[in-house]
Amino acid sequence: MKKKTKLLIIILPILLALAIGGYFIFRTNEPVEQPFGFPMDSYNGVIVYYNGFSKFTKGRSLAKDGYNFGLKYQCVEFVKRYYYIRLHHKMPYSYGHACSFYKKGLKDGQLNVQRNLIQYSNPGKMKPMVDDLIVFPGNKYNPYGHVAIISKVANDYIEVVQQNTGFGSRATFRIKKTGNWWKININALGWLRKQEYRMLNER
Repeated sequence: MKKKTKLLIIILPILLALAIGGYFIFRTNEPVEQPFGFPMDSYNGVIVYYNGFSKFTKGRSLAKDGYNFGLKYQCVEFVKRYYYIRLHHKMPYSYGHACSFYKKGLKDGQLNVQRNLIQYSNPGKMKPMVDDLIVFPGNKYNPYGHVAIISKVANDYIEVVQQNTGFGSRATFRIKKTGNWWKININALGWLRKQEYRMLNER
């Protein structure tokens, strides 16, 4: 009986210490809330701003010439700001939710007039390219959809950089070519490309 008591006296503090240590390790690995507008990433010199777990908006983001980037700091705001700063591109229609960037009814490779970008469907005949704007549809949890910028393209995957996700600014998705068609293995509507870059990836 005394041996069991001594053993418990030794083991219980160890178990307690491990439990407390495990708790703090778990807590440390949880996402940390940052101030709204905190620079959380950067791609080609264009900053990705933190928008908070609760998806706040605080006014509209505008260029110095008055061009509308969108609401701070939604996903649309980043991709339009990126195209404006990096690609010197202003969309003829500068409003609309993320999923509206993809114009339904257009054939693969046609011009999306509202965005003045070539639109490719998923699957499409053109392989995704760095700096393409990828569009995701809405769903019951997010009817507005999502947009991001393709930041890396390999043989079997792409990387995207994005704003206002709540779970990080980068993500990777598998791609596959079947016959003459390229497919991103996620529920993406398609991708848009600046016309000057169209010929760079056409074969």
